Amino acid sequence: MFVEERKRSDINRPNSSPKTGILPLVRVPSNCQRNISLLTFDPDGDKVQCRYGSNSNECYTCTPPSVLSLSSSCSLSFSPTSSSNEGSYAVQLMMEDFPRQIITLTHYSSGTTSKSSSSSMTRIPVQFLFKVDPAAPSCTAGEYLPRFLPPTPEHGAQFFIDVNEMIEINIRAEATQSEITELLFSGPFNMTKSSSGSGYFTLTWTPSFSQYDDEENHPICFTVQAKSVSDLIRNFKSSHIIYL
Repeated sequence: MFVEERKRSDINRPNSSPKTGILPLVRVPSNCQRNISLLTFDPDGDKVQCRYGSNSNECYTCTPPSVLSLSSSCSLSFSPTSSSNEGSYAVQLMMEDFPRQIITLTHYSSGTTSKSSSSSMTRIPVQFLFKVDPAAPSCTAGEYLPRFLPPTPEHGAQFFIDVNEMIEINIRAEATQSEITELLFSGPFNMTKSSSGSGYFTLTWTPSFSQYDDEENHPICFTVQAKSVSDLIRNFKSSHIIYL
């Protein structure tokens, strides 16, 4: 990880790192095409890009997963593959932010330097396990693999709340040929989840003063899990985010 702490000339304050959220384990059936768009939010409005780790400071063994392709816009693509490729893969990415114009960085003791739009300012590791499961009976969302329904927030949705104000995120999912069993999520440490029936979930959170610092942003990522007759089949949903 590298964080740029010098003051920027365009915003007159230090740089803010990009924000993202991901579950520690992402699962896909081996026979289903999946496109995974990672959250790429930058508080300063910078351009955010992703790449695979390339050296011992950024990754371990540094071998990109053979079953995934990565675009600079932080989208991962999985194409149907043979059963011989089923198994777990370590995904080790670096997320970087780039200024949209030439800026000057100032440090109180080392003077100033320029930064162009082709030079990254912050490098943040994004690591998770990608597991290719046995083939699903169908790749159609809403049959064996769950699909989200309203009022589930769309990818990139933003919510604005104050300290000590509670927010509820209502999530609904369905799978006609399997049973929705669980909601998995990543978010603030004191966020809680509840369920009012199969496929109906609510995430609840009340930010405290200790979690608030000049309009701090908190990412949230979630997915639902369904159980079929013979196995657990999970459907990955792109990161959902809440900005506070």
